[in-house]
Amino acid sequence: MVSQTTFFFNGNEYFTKSSITLVDLLNYFDYKTSIFVVEYNQFICNKKNWKNITIQPNDTIEIITIVGGG
Repeated sequence: MVSQTTFFFNGNEYFTKSSITLVDLLNYFDYKTSIFVVEYNQFICNKKNWKNITIQPNDTIEIITIVGGG
């Protein structure tokens, strides 16, 4: 039986049967990495670490964008 990992991305539940990194996930969803920060399990994650973080069961990932205005 193949192991399945459940994780949460931007408030939605997702499943994967393969090992993926945070950068793999962002590339899959076609995010432009220069315009946001990533909150990984309630902590802001440094961009240089994205390729070293493997998604684990029940991880929570949120994309935080900055909106300007007046």
